[in-house]
Amino acid sequence: MGEAEQQESGQAAPERATAERTTPEPAAPEQAAPEQAAPEQTAPEPAAPEPAAPGRAALPGPVAEIAAGYAFEGPALDLGAVLWDGACHPDAPVRVPLPVLNRHGLVAGATGTGKTKTLQLIAEQLSAHGVPVFLADVKGDVSGVGAPGEDGAKVRERAAQVGQEWTPTGFPCAFYGLGGLGPGIPIRATVTSFGPVLLSKVLQLNRTQEQSLGLIFHYADAKGLELVDLKDLRAVVAFLVSDVGKPELKGIGGLSTVTAGVILRALTAFEQQGAGGFFGEPEFDTAEFLKTAPDGRGTVSVLELPAVQRQPQLFSTFLMWLLADLFHDLPEVGDLEKPKLVFFFDEAHLLFEDASKAFLESITQTVRLIRSKGVGVFFVTQTPKDVPADVLAQLGNRVQHALRAFTPDDAKALKATVRTFPESAYDLEEVLTSLGTGEAVVTVLSERGAPTPVAATRLRAPESLMGPVGPAALDAAVQGSPLYGRYAQAVDRESAYERLAADEEARTAEAAKPKQKAEAEAAGTTRARAPEEEPSLVEQVVGSGMFRSLARSIGTQLGREIGRSIFGTARRRR
Repeated sequence: MGEAEQQESGQAAPERATAERTTPEPAAPEQAAPEQAAPEQTAPEPAAPEPAAPGRAALPGPVAEIAAGYAFEGPALDLGAVLWDGACHPDAPVRVPLPVLNRHGLVAGATGTGKTKTLQLIAEQLSAHGVPVFLADVKGDVSGVGAPGEDGAKVRERAAQVGQEWTPTGFPCAFYGLGGLGPGIPIRATVTSFGPVLLSKVLQLNRTQEQSLGLIFHYADAKGLELVDLKDLRAVVAFLVSDVGKPELKGIGGLSTVTAGVILRALTAFEQQGAGGFFGEPEFDTAEFLKTAPDGRGTVSVLELPAVQRQPQLFSTFLMWLLADLFHDLPEVGDLEKPKLVFFFDEAHLLFEDASKAFLESITQTVRLIRSKGVGVFFVTQTPKDVPADVLAQLGNRVQHALRAFTPDDAKALKATVRTFPESAYDLEEVLTSLGTGEAVVTVLSERGAPTPVAATRLRAPESLMGPVGPAALDAAVQGSPLYGRYAQAVDRESAYERLAADEEARTAEAAKPKQKAEAEAAGTTRARAPEEEPSLVEQVVGSGMFRSLARSIGTQLGREIGRSIFGTARRRR
């Protein structure tokens, strides 16, 4: 019995020691039941096989402390179970409270470590709690979230390891595509609403060229020239360096021919890459991402991006536009019981590469302020060092998959990652390089807003299909959506290009009149003609191209006031 008592005290010491320290003496009779129950739980141990003992009796000391940090009272998402010393403890679940998911997060890890499945797992549970989700499908393997998962030995084994009751389930999905490339309901933006800052990032312009592009947008706004697609922007740039247009910007700095040439060449190259279709109308209303299904579950909006994988900076910047558009359209709501939307920003490192200081400041401000509008943002990348420190500081929820340390740079990145975590009982450098697929180091914010203990975690298995659905099923889902008829067909209405072309045609016709008159007089026209009535001054003014242009400009300004947000994106009336 001496050995049994020692084993019992070694396993249950943390719980009993806590009870002895915190319970006053008069309460001894109430403790009698637990004290007597303990031998009943451990009595079968001598006769039972040794592997069965750890399950229900007591958790090892460090595991019990970690589990206590994740014992939340309110609604929470289940991520998995604690890993300690090579063993998984299903009685020590790792969870994240639903209300803190608007405090943003980071999902990081080397390629092939399970980041995509982690997104799928979190998206499923958010949907089940009635929270809409937006995520980008860069590789084309997230579309399975809309179909039930496939049962199998591996799934059942993982579910048993983490204490999960696994049931194959599909979730309500909507599939989108950028500009109609690939499958999905087309998402388009007008050049005006996209704004000069984000467009400069896509075109890879330097700071001076970015400022010149901002000046061009300012002129177009002031004159009521709507920049719907890229040909509109190209027309305005060409006009402002023409003999007629040069004086227009003379009082506010002007536009050099060299800078205009750089912008025009960048636009041409951009269009040759097939990006022209991303800009145009009908413009997508990002409020569509906030919808729930008839059964109350949140809709998972999946942006299909395989067709634009070769333009990573484009889709990364386009994701930022979607986020910025949500930012200045949503009202302030403070902290809610659950987020209005959780936005997963995949391939986040591409957004920050070669970004100007002003651009990074805009991102930081957007991330900081959008929390109070009920939107949570998760950045998905390979290492935390890919995300600037000011942005990383806003990310309270962390899921870090395995990192590799094959090179000196990898080793440096590993050490930098370890320093971003709170103090823990783990040797994180060792743990982060030894995690298997579907395992991660987790720390989140508690219901009080304090960081939870660092927990090496074996993650649960997604209940939806872990892979893409077939092309036929995807097409059927897209064309069956009520949004397909609203956004599928592009519309090309009169905008800056058509207006400037009409004005140029009017100037050409006006310039040709004296020549035509001279030719007619030289030919000695003898045919009698009725005297033409000279148009009145009012008619001359009303009929002039300048008046028509001004009238259109006033009509546009009265119907639509252009305001710009942090990124210079235009505010639209819904």
